[in-house]
Amino acid sequence: MTAVILDISRLISRVRHNTPSGVDRVEMAYARGLLQRYSDRLAFAAVHPSGLYGRLRQAQAIAYLDELERRWTQEADDPHQRSLPSVLRLMAALWPHRPPAPSGPVPPVYIQVSPHHLTRQTQVRRILRRERARFLCMVHDLIPIEFPEYARPSGAALHRQRMETVAACADAVIVNSAATGRSLRPWIERSGRAIATHVALLGTEDLTAPAAPATSAERPAFVCLGTIEPRKNHLLLLHLWRHLAETMPAPDVPRLVIIGRRGWENEQVVDLLERCPALKGHVEEINGCSDQRMAALLASARALLMPSFAEGFGMPVAEALSLGVPAICSDLPALREVGGNTPDYLDPLDGPGWKAMILDHARAGPAHAAQKARLGQWHKPLWSEHMDIVEQAISGLSRPPT
Repeated sequence: MTAVILDISRLISRVRHNTPSGVDRVEMAYARGLLQRYSDRLAFAAVHPSGLYGRLRQAQAIAYLDELERRWTQEADDPHQRSLPSVLRLMAALWPHRPPAPSGPVPPVYIQVSPHHLTRQTQVRRILRRERARFLCMVHDLIPIEFPEYARPSGAALHRQRMETVAACADAVIVNSAATGRSLRPWIERSGRAIATHVALLGTEDLTAPAAPATSAERPAFVCLGTIEPRKNHLLLLHLWRHLAETMPAPDVPRLVIIGRRGWENEQVVDLLERCPALKGHVEEINGCSDQRMAALLASARALLMPSFAEGFGMPVAEALSLGVPAICSDLPALREVGGNTPDYLDPLDGPGWKAMILDHARAGPAHAAQKARLGQWHKPLWSEHMDIVEQAISGLSRPPT
């Protein structure tokens, strides 16, 4: 039977973060899904914050994952959890140890779903040699390379290094959408290596809608969910809401709730959020939102808004539709893979179109009613389906070397 090694370096590096990123959630889902399917044949490993690589004791790794998930769900922030003694205690329990000597003719499969240390190809090669393993990794998107204007100044160069590592070292790749697969294909072709690519939509978390609404029933609310960064196109929504506030009676202006941490290159967005008088009372920014509160806000929204310029997947769309909440989003291939024919799709530059669609949904107009009717035909991506594909990929790598 094939042994599986899951790298959880990303989750260990996030010990001081109580709000998970999308990649954090994916790595956690792999830990839970692989543990369920492979049990004692699953080993955890990591590049420890100390810089050392090694295996982790399964019991301690699972205890850490449990603690991390508990923190993600708690409402109040606990500063003690970020204190040095708390962090040192957890990191000591997760101290890496040497991998055991390989046994049997079938090499283990080493899985990495985060970009954590993919910029360091030499280290990745050293890990694979030490484990004598085949490498299955995930590529979430190539946006920093394809759209460097939306990334940090060094983002494109760093992501090229990651893709060079994937092309040079991976034996198989999981991509979260066919759109990401198309972007990755030239890198694989240039490598001259036979790298199997498997498309597996990310599963949707089981969000529980609250019994009571989280937003005021007096005015319809819209939610924009995701890190505040240029490609998410928050500027479109903020300029639109300023226009609505200046041209409509205050009681008729819908509310906009922006959920997400502040990212990079977002000075104009921050200036509007902090200094624009017209937005006061109409736009709310929430950082560090717990899973429960996010689900409550999303469940009570009239619609999700996602006017992104580029996406590798579209988890907020899946989360909204899974709660029966309509989605208004950019007409991007990755978002269509997630939403199918259910959402209302618009060009991210079509300001008048976004205004008309938002007001229709705010007034429960024809477009809103039509999408509510389409919600029943939408298929929710499941983690069990995703892990079925991962298991097939592992099986494809589970052959003795020739």
